[in-house]
Amino acid sequence: MDNYPEMFAFPAAAAVLSAAVLLAIRGVVFRMLHRWTESTATELDDIIVKSIRMPSIYWCIAVGLHIGVGVSGIQEEYVLYFSKAIYVIVILSVTFAAANLAGRMFKNYVRKSNLPLPTTGLAYGVLKGTILAVGILIALGVLGISVAPLLTALGVGGLAVALALQDTLANLFAGMHILVEKSIRVGDFVKLETGQEGYVEDITWRTTRIKMLPNNMVIIPNNKLAQSIVTNYYLPEKRMALLIPVSASYSSSPEHVEKALIEEAKKAAGEVPGLLGDPEPFVRFIPGFGESSLDFTLICQVREFTDQYLVQHELRERILKRFRREGIAIPFPHRTVYLKKEKNGRDKTF
Repeated sequence: MDNYPEMFAFPAAAAVLSAAVLLAIRGVVFRMLHRWTESTATELDDIIVKSIRMPSIYWCIAVGLHIGVGVSGIQEEYVLYFSKAIYVIVILSVTFAAANLAGRMFKNYVRKSNLPLPTTGLAYGVLKGTILAVGILIALGVLGISVAPLLTALGVGGLAVALALQDTLANLFAGMHILVEKSIRVGDFVKLETGQEGYVEDITWRTTRIKMLPNNMVIIPNNKLAQSIVTNYYLPEKRMALLIPVSASYSSSPEHVEKALIEEAKKAAGEVPGLLGDPEPFVRFIPGFGESSLDFTLICQVREFTDQYLVQHELRERILKRFRREGIAIPFPHRTVYLKKEKNGRDKTF
């Protein structure tokens, strides 16, 4: 017993010294890698360096412990325990590094390729969770823990958990269904059947978050969203038709009104942000004969849903000025009242 301090002093010092040297080398290497990644155009090297920065600390510590155990004089059975602990540290650190690397590469690939795939919290979590689960199973195998009985126990326990968490699991699978179907994607502008509309901010494992134009957030459970009627203004494409009703008096010439509307819309296409000139704007004499006016519809294309507000504002101002210059009246509703004298001398209104 008296020799224990001396027996462990040298291995401990060797482990600490080895780990310190490796950590110092790690710092120098990462500084060099940081300068190198800044000089390259690709982002892949930056992603790799960021993913292994933290796990590399555990690798240095594991190597230091391995050296300390190797030079120690402890019994073989204890060396086996230390070795298993070191292997578990390495396996878990590599697993975390691989999960972070895969998640970051997935987000970077989707962002650069412009594919209609959602880089949401749910997709990111499923990818990382799968890698972490594999790493944990490997670590359990190294420790000598049989995975088969564990999976059996988890299956029985999972049934009980599934019954207790029906709503949570329903939201989880509904979110996965939304991601796979791609009917609603992050960044899309959608309108719910309840009337709320806005941009899809994220689709998580339980809820979907929609940011409304007044800068408020609507949080709806995935299960409710999957069962509701949703209008996606970004499918099949962002561009959409804008219909602006315009009325003129019955004294106006329909050809004159149509010409004025089309000319103003074509002129505005090159000046108003969001208003597209292709296809060209056109006018239809619809709905036609109103009670007090001739009713036309100006049809043009806008870049996306939110562009319609500025476009409508600018076009209505331009149309009003044009109508006033050319003497085209915009009528207001009016009624004609007839008075008829009855035999008793009273007036009767029709």
